[in-house]
Amino acid sequence: MAAEIHSRPHSSRPILLNKIEGHQDAVSAAVLIPKEDGVITVSEDRTIRVWLKRDSGQYWPSIYHTVSSPCSCMSYHHESRRIFIGQDNGAIVEFIISEDFNKMNHVKTYPAHQGRVSDMVFSLLSQWVVSTGHDKSISWMCTQSGSMLGRHYFSSWASCLQYDNDTQHAFVGDYSGQITLLKLEGQTYSTITTLKGHEGSIGALWWDPVQRWLFSGASDHSVIMWDIGGRKGRTLLLQGHHEKVQALRYLQLTRQLISCSADGTVTVWNMDTQREEAPHWLDSDSCQKCEQPFFWNIKQMWDTKTLGLRQHHCRKCGKAVCGKCSSKRSTYPVMGFEFQVRMCDDCYNTIKDEDRTPLATFHEGKHNISHMDMDPARGLMVTCGSDRVVKIWDMMQLVGCSIATGFSR
Repeated sequence: MAAEIHSRPHSSRPILLNKIEGHQDAVSAAVLIPKEDGVITVSEDRTIRVWLKRDSGQYWPSIYHTVSSPCSCMSYHHESRRIFIGQDNGAIVEFIISEDFNKMNHVKTYPAHQGRVSDMVFSLLSQWVVSTGHDKSISWMCTQSGSMLGRHYFSSWASCLQYDNDTQHAFVGDYSGQITLLKLEGQTYSTITTLKGHEGSIGALWWDPVQRWLFSGASDHSVIMWDIGGRKGRTLLLQGHHEKVQALRYLQLTRQLISCSADGTVTVWNMDTQREEAPHWLDSDSCQKCEQPFFWNIKQMWDTKTLGLRQHHCRKCGKAVCGKCSSKRSTYPVMGFEFQVRMCDDCYNTIKDEDRTPLATFHEGKHNISHMDMDPARGLMVTCGSDRVVKIWDMMQLVGCSIATGFSR
């Protein structure tokens, strides 16, 4: 069922501790059980499994429960041991797990959506289960009565969700690349704003209520940090993936962001540093350096008897430039560009003597990662995805959690 992996200690990379196999289809979500050597997984194979670590060092299922429809997402509340499972048929099923994690009893089934449940959050404070679905909606239901309190529809599939317990704000990412901020108030709601910045569907969101930062990852391979608390529209672009970003977690105590993409890359971002906003790209009909016309500028091409050029953009200044005036490539970590990007010759000359030390580290998870969970107190991370494998990692050397929190493992 699960193999125990022994690796070199004290290395500045994730150390694979265990690999859990046994699901017959993609693993939709996996969460670490706080203060226990245990993992809860839900899968497209319609099973919910609780895995506990045995004396042998291997994880074996102590609960194996089958439901009526493929499992798409999960929300687990450890203090009450309540678990909510989103399903492909649009229903959410609630169970309560016994203290010894050997039994699970059905509590309620909520008719939340008309399509697949894409994400959900259980709030003990408000006694709500808030969820998003492929019926293009967000719904919030009362967990005491089981009744629907409210619903809001979007123009495209709602893909991911974050919720602020104290303020009852919900952040919803969708397949169009937009993020909608809603204020939920019982049976009513109000739309606060819509955040636009990604060029692909939103794959993951993470809300930090302390800094009041929202992180979003998308199929355009990028991560954006939205400074909601600053109220000035400040955004930071982070480009450190070659595939769609599908999982995020911000560690408040160490000021680090963990992002995972579909190709298995795990990126650890240093957010405890001064960063610069990437510029907005400027529009122009001709190169803003040499003034040669772009290929759609027919009038200037005719007047100057020259062929039009392709338009590019310098990632540092945002100016529209031709290929000849932007022949240089460079990383620029302070602006979030961890890979080499196009720069105009002038900008390249201004930064070539600057410190361009990377502000992120990159690690290979060696499997598809569609979901990730972390236990910062123990420095543990669990990843899962379409390859049916669940991996448990020691992140202690990377995130320094034991020093930051005072916990030891």
